[in-house]
Amino acid sequence: MTSFGHDVYDDVIVGGGHNGLVAAAYLARAGRSVLVLERLGNTGGAAISTRPFVGVDARLSRYSYLVSLLPGKIVRDLGLEFAVRKRTVSSYTPVERDGRAAGLLVGGGESRTRESFARLTGSEREYESWRAFYGRTGRLAGKVFPTLTEPLPTRAELRARIDDETAWRMLFEEPLGRAVEEHFADDLVRGVVLTDALIGTFADAHDASLVQNRCFLYHVIGGGTGDWDVPVGGMGALTDALATAARAAGAEIATGHEVLRIETDGRAPAEVTFRTAAGEGRVVGRTVLVNASPRALGELMGETEPAPPVEGAQLKVNMLLRRLPRLRDTSVDPREAFGGTFHIAEGYAELARAYAEAATGELPSVPPSEIYCHSLTDPTILGPELVAQGYQTLTLFGLHTPARLFGHDNQGAREVLLTGTLAQLDAHLAEPITDCLAFDADGRPCIEAKTPLDLERELRLPGGHIFHRDLSWPYAQDQGAAGRWGVGTPYANVLLCGAGAVRGGGVSGVPGHNAAMAVLGH
Repeated sequence: MTSFGHDVYDDVIVGGGHNGLVAAAYLARAGRSVLVLERLGNTGGAAISTRPFVGVDARLSRYSYLVSLLPGKIVRDLGLEFAVRKRTVSSYTPVERDGRAAGLLVGGGESRTRESFARLTGSEREYESWRAFYGRTGRLAGKVFPTLTEPLPTRAELRARIDDETAWRMLFEEPLGRAVEEHFADDLVRGVVLTDALIGTFADAHDASLVQNRCFLYHVIGGGTGDWDVPVGGMGALTDALATAARAAGAEIATGHEVLRIETDGRAPAEVTFRTAAGEGRVVGRTVLVNASPRALGELMGETEPAPPVEGAQLKVNMLLRRLPRLRDTSVDPREAFGGTFHIAEGYAELARAYAEAATGELPSVPPSEIYCHSLTDPTILGPELVAQGYQTLTLFGLHTPARLFGHDNQGAREVLLTGTLAQLDAHLAEPITDCLAFDADGRPCIEAKTPLDLERELRLPGGHIFHRDLSWPYAQDQGAAGRWGVGTPYANVLLCGAGAVRGGGVSGVPGHNAAMAVLGH
């Protein structure tokens, strides 16, 4: 049975994903005894790099792709050897207009972006609206992002800090679809704007719950700029650096330890029961931080009515190509088109139709998705021979594919959806994407797809939900026991440090930081 360094730890952390590692590093640096228990044989959770294709020297960010919400404060505080690179192009969205292949390129300098808008829409109006809209969200981002690593402000305090009633109304009070339709006339432009409200979120533009607004908010405030950057060395470079920092500070990390139960009355130290290949064991922690979903927390605590079920809504596809495909739109270089976010079937009407179909239980007939090519910005994730031969990675994120669509036949639905999604991509290529795929050592094409049910099985994401549950507003609400840092639970010595905490979601480390601050009494 496992032998640990202490009989009783100051802090036991359940789950070695990036948030758990952030908390471990902060707490250990404060001189506390810290133990991290991780179910898998490695740390990192969804934020890992791996070689998914047999015999191929390509390390892909398999589940989570880009970095925006990670505060520089955490990187500096923990002395992480980790860096990101900017993408020179923000996005490219292909479309067929008047029988010709065209597209909208955002990036490469203001003049190129302005020209692309004018060529697509026939006037300067949409670009000026774009500048005004994102100028406003950019100013808001600079005010909201720093609050993520501070005690929760009240709604009134955040509103006063933003000090822009128009921005407050369009993001915090009215369905985002209203602002999108007020600012933009072109269907394609509207769709590009709306996509940031739908990443990992199944909602319509006019959903009265404003869940789409919350998703949009977190996508445009990252780093105080809204930029989405490429992690150098892949996403695993971040979690490896975090694990190194935690260990260097004195934290113990035990992989292959699956936590089964947490028992405490909220006052006495908690007893944590775990299982390894050798059998069950127990460890005691004065405080327990849970880097898992609120639903998993309830189950670990033995609650008879754990948190309500949630549902993920995305398709994730990883590919390795021998070369980038040629585009039907010859006015743009494929290296630019794929260097940012490549939007597919994400016009405003297309997104609405896909949502409506999925809401009735049907796979979208025109599946919307977007693609990222990490290797164009950071070729270090590929072996030198692959780089020399021109190989590239492609990572696809499909929208509006809720877990309910895969319950009857996950494998069959996955294949149908993947075929349909690639067909939508092929519609804008001068050659089929399958003609560009590399092959692994066994002669199989280098492509893999993951549905929400696959993510639930592999990562224990509830319902395959990448945020653990719907994103929260970044201010204090009726959060009950969440407390001033948004990480509390009904048990005073058990804290939530995963994506389901208030201000959780994405690769940010924010819940881990905030849980550590709560423990330390800040």
